[in-house]
Amino acid sequence: MRCLACARRNGYRAAMQQNDPATQPAFVLVRPQMGENIGASARAMWNFGLDRMRVVGPRDGWPNERAVALASGAGRLLDRAGLFDRVEDAVSDCIYVFATTARERGLTKPVVTPERAMQQARAIAAEGGKVAVLFGPERAGLENADIALANAIVSVPVNPAFPSLNLAQCVLLTAYEWRRVTVETPPEVTEMARTDFATALEVEKLGDHFEERLEEAGFFFPALKAEGMKLNLRNMWSRLPLTRADVQMLHGMLRQMVRWADKRRDG
Repeated sequence: MRCLACARRNGYRAAMQQNDPATQPAFVLVRPQMGENIGASARAMWNFGLDRMRVVGPRDGWPNERAVALASGAGRLLDRAGLFDRVEDAVSDCIYVFATTARERGLTKPVVTPERAMQQARAIAAEGGKVAVLFGPERAGLENADIALANAIVSVPVNPAFPSLNLAQCVLLTAYEWRRVTVETPPEVTEMARTDFATALEVEKLGDHFEERLEEAGFFFPALKAEGMKLNLRNMWSRLPLTRADVQMLHGMLRQMVRWADKRRDG
């Protein structure tokens, strides 16, 4: 049996294969006030395969025990996080910087959604450029001096009557959008539970079986409507996404009903 640490390492490698650290945006937490929110942000980042965290001037110092406690299995992000005194230093190696804010700042900059921001970040990274995303402190968000360093503003389309987002929530939304543009995920899948979809022939045979039993039970009455009723039944079967297990169960139900009727008649 593989140990838990081995499983974690393997999961980490798999995620990094999908999200090369060299192309990831750096998530910069600017003057975060609560260690819990730093830890929750790390967890949100790692949920979506991101591990480039940078922390600027954390209020309660660094390292932070509360951050570690909230990070849960994402503690490695805190171990590897860059610590900076100034925002300028935290983004000095980046060619494009996004700043997240919910308030108008009176600064002339492009304002984009998290989805659009991560699409742009992906395109910049594909050309070899480094991108950073600034997230402000919990109480009042980024200062205008911080936002002035950014090339664009990221604004989440939230309820205007209550626009404030928790730090970790904002990180999670942005990380999710990064994942969406870097990992192809089908919008819908069906778990087959150890079976396959029934073939057209199998569905046809099921329809034959139902017609046979319903005919015996006198269901198709009056005779004038029998063909239309049978057509409706066939149309119903074709609309249902039946699996082979479904078909077998329905056949079994019909057989059991016949056995029960025979037994009751003989008894």
